[in-house]
Amino acid sequence: MNKVFHVPLEERKYKDINQFGEGDQAKVCVDIMHKTGAHLELSLAKDQGLSIMVSGKLDAVMKARKEIVSRLQTQASATVGIPKEHHRFVIGKNGEKLQELELKTATKIQIPRPDDPSNQIKISGTKEGLEKAKHEILLISAEQVLWIPNATTIAVEVKKSQHKYVIGPKGNTLQEILDRTGVSVEIPPSDSSSETVILRGEPDRLGQALTEANSYTVSSVSAPSWLHRFIIGKKGQNLAKITQQMPKVHIEFTEGEDKITLEGPTKDVQMVQSQIEAIVTDLVSRMDYAEISVDPKFHRHLIGKGGVNINRIKELHKVTVRIPPDNEKSNLIRIEGDPQGVQEAKKELLELASRMENERTKDLIIEQRFHRAIIGQKGEKIKEVRDKFPEVIINFPDPAQKSDIVQLRGPRNEVEKCSKFMQKIVENSFSVSVPIFKQFHRNIIGKGGSNIKKIREETNTKIDLPAENSNSEMIVITGKKANCEAARNRILAIQKELANITEIDVSIPSKLHNSLIGSKGRLVRSIMEECGGVHIHFPTEGSGIDKVTIRGPVEEVEKAKQQLLALAEEKQTKSHTAELHAKPEYHKFLIGKGGGNIRKVRDSTGARIIFPTPEDKDQELITVVGTEEAVREAQKELEELIKSLDNVVEDTMIVDPKHHRYFVARRGQVLRDLADEYGGVMVSFPRTGSQSEKVTLKGAKECVEAAKKRMQEIVEDLEAQVTIECVIPQKFHRSIMGPKGSRIQQITRDHNVQIKFPEREDPQGKNCENGEANGEVKEPVDPNAPKKCDVIVISGRKERCEAAEEALKALVPVTIEVEVPFELHRYIIGQKGSGIRKMMDEFEVNIQVPAPEQQSDKISITGLANHLDRAKEGLLERVKELQAEQEDRALRSFKLTITVDPKYHPKIIGRKGAIITNIRTEHDVNIQFPEKTDENQDQITITGYEHKAIAARDAIQAIVNELEEMISENITLDSRVHARIIGARGKGIRKIMDEFKVDLRFPQSGAADPNLVTVIGRPELVDEAIDHLLNLEEEYVSFPLLHSMDEQRGPSKGFVVREAPWTTTNEKVSIFPQP
Repeated sequence: MNKVFHVPLEERKYKDINQFGEGDQAKVCVDIMHKTGAHLELSLAKDQGLSIMVSGKLDAVMKARKEIVSRLQTQASATVGIPKEHHRFVIGKNGEKLQELELKTATKIQIPRPDDPSNQIKISGTKEGLEKAKHEILLISAEQVLWIPNATTIAVEVKKSQHKYVIGPKGNTLQEILDRTGVSVEIPPSDSSSETVILRGEPDRLGQALTEANSYTVSSVSAPSWLHRFIIGKKGQNLAKITQQMPKVHIEFTEGEDKITLEGPTKDVQMVQSQIEAIVTDLVSRMDYAEISVDPKFHRHLIGKGGVNINRIKELHKVTVRIPPDNEKSNLIRIEGDPQGVQEAKKELLELASRMENERTKDLIIEQRFHRAIIGQKGEKIKEVRDKFPEVIINFPDPAQKSDIVQLRGPRNEVEKCSKFMQKIVENSFSVSVPIFKQFHRNIIGKGGSNIKKIREETNTKIDLPAENSNSEMIVITGKKANCEAARNRILAIQKELANITEIDVSIPSKLHNSLIGSKGRLVRSIMEECGGVHIHFPTEGSGIDKVTIRGPVEEVEKAKQQLLALAEEKQTKSHTAELHAKPEYHKFLIGKGGGNIRKVRDSTGARIIFPTPEDKDQELITVVGTEEAVREAQKELEELIKSLDNVVEDTMIVDPKHHRYFVARRGQVLRDLADEYGGVMVSFPRTGSQSEKVTLKGAKECVEAAKKRMQEIVEDLEAQVTIECVIPQKFHRSIMGPKGSRIQQITRDHNVQIKFPEREDPQGKNCENGEANGEVKEPVDPNAPKKCDVIVISGRKERCEAAEEALKALVPVTIEVEVPFELHRYIIGQKGSGIRKMMDEFEVNIQVPAPEQQSDKISITGLANHLDRAKEGLLERVKELQAEQEDRALRSFKLTITVDPKYHPKIIGRKGAIITNIRTEHDVNIQFPEKTDENQDQITITGYEHKAIAARDAIQAIVNELEEMISENITLDSRVHARIIGARGKGIRKIMDEFKVDLRFPQSGAADPNLVTVIGRPELVDEAIDHLLNLEEEYVSFPLLHSMDEQRGPSKGFVVREAPWTTTNEKVSIFPQP
């Protein structure tokens, strides 16, 4: 059943209308619903009272009502005065009566102590509880007073259902009968079956009292039960409008019954009945319903994910659709709404159900490597697919299953569409890896990423390059196959332009590819390393393609081709493999410098020897591949060589002590290099200061001999060593050294020389100036002689030292000057120097901008000669950009003014600046209104491009022209109705102004004529607005005010009520006027 309860504004516990539907009030309502099982819908009446519609079973509704009264109505206190001698009757024997009274009324009652002369009893609790308690106390007191003399008593039969209306809310009706007639009415208790009502009073007043007591009726309105919720309205709004007008009428809807019960005063019931009958007639004429049967297994598909399907149908056809929950296991779906909408929704739902019956499952074969690309990061991409095809369920296999089957389930057509869409995604997920020599990656990226960006955009592919600190040379391209190939060709073309790179295709039977690649790619990797790092690309396994691609420097590519073909021929004739083991420290010696030793073995035997990579588990395993005879010979040679390495010998050699320091310097780096290269040979030098020339070598015989030979070569180099001086100003030394000395280390390795930089310049110049040393004065030297702090010493063979000197001088920065207008300097520097830092990082130069006070147009660029041209070109390009921006700023600075009467300014600006903001945005201009202190208050300034400023001016002028056509009329409107017309927070006046497109101005407080209202707008709209305002005035002025009604009633006589109908006793109710 449904019941509506009202909480007046003054009794609401939570009165913040800004938080209606949220906050503590909402939490209380949710708690009441959970506690009682009833459903609550709240709405606000015009007087800000609270209307609560409670739906549910009868006991749940009554429990909810009790909770609403106690938790949503304010707690109050009151006092009631009765004679002091009556207090003991309120308390009762041992306080039992008082406890019973507090429990029954849910209040706290405080009675003055016997020694307190006060006769006031204090009551606290809800308003309803206060009234009940007050009533009970007065009733107890009334029992102690005498009956009215000459009173006549009559008994009448009144239907039990009408008793509550005779009593009225909180006994108000009984009080009204008593006030108007002086007759008390006694009603039997609610739990009594008696229908006898006793009236006591003066004989001539009993007839009037009897008429009033019978002036209540019960009626019903026929209405189909499915229309009940439409009659009630959203959150009870429709019903609230009726009950606010007729609060004494009780309206009851019973679920499943095709009627609405009305109870209340006869006249009010008749009015409400006519209103509800009109609503029912209207709803029946324009609404219909239909019921369809659909298998429950399809219900969730009809609803769709997140209700997307059913919500779309509801919005499209303006209907409500009730799909039974799963626990009901019902086939019946009910559609209600506009007759046409109901039929259309019915048709669409039946079609959907029919499609569900035609549902199919399809297995889509998609390689597992593409699954992650389709799913996307955190499932973003597959969510887009599911949103696009909400009726299709997509299931991917578990990655551990390594399955390629993706299952689609849903309507046949949707499954097919989804299948094609996902195959398209797979097409766009094709990936290809392109090996590009690391030194060319920067050129592939281009200046500011321009090259790579252009390739990505024009080929519509995704291109990923390895990190700078990565050893990988692979560039990965993702997209459609044709697009990936196009991007790959363009990247290879860039590499080909930059170096003497060639690419050839070699035809080798596909059945041999795996054997040529070798276990974990070891065999093909050994060919690539031996041939200068060429790239060898085999086609995908199982493709059946014979073409193998080799790319790299011309000579190395040819060498790799010959080796591949030779190896393929061996594999075709009769390939054989053998394995042998050797200590890892022997591997470098076996390979030899530049692979010389191992090349000799291969040339003499024709077999290929493969050494383990750092990633291989078995670091001692050496693999020999070739024909059986070649493998046998190579294996024999290697085994003899390894055996000889295991034969440890000790030998000595003579090295001049002056060269010992070279070998043991830098923590014995030279000796460690010898041990790595020559099978771990140990070299021992005599102790420092012993002046011994004998050096001991210990290790495998061949290793010792090779190491001894290498040491003799080093000694010969040291004997032939010269020292030359390279003069470079000290200010360039740090730049020459590079980060952590990397550039000097590279020159040292490349030219096999030693380079020593001078100490840094002393603040007093002692390290730089000649003529004074250790306190001794020397003869003056040539003033043109270089400073010591500028001299870099290079040691090594003469020809190597000269080459190193040239390399050092090539690193000396060069400075050039570029002409840049002074006014652009600050833009080139950028915010906090960000602009200039970016250019310096990009071009690897130093850019010096002169100080502002110099007003110079010269900017200095310092850096390596091969970097300066790019830096200068980049700087000049930036200058062109800035000059273009300057020109654009000049064009945007066009100004014009328009003269507009200040009275129109607020209208041009609009509410909260809406109109002027729209003009500014639309025309991309700045519009400035005059300040209050400006002389020309009618001048509006517009700044922007000339044509846009003119367009903005025309837009403002159009508004002004429209405003000038408006008229202003004054009308006299009773000031008492102004507040009602304006409404709460101006809501009413805004509605009128929006409806009639006029401006209304009400007088301020203290105005000479408080009734004068000004209406501004177009003539025809002003007339309509005035008529509307005058109608409102007439309506509001004629509306009966509460205070006038109170005056008509006259002073209250007061009354005493005994045994109210809500009591639990079987005694009758008595109402007496107070003496």
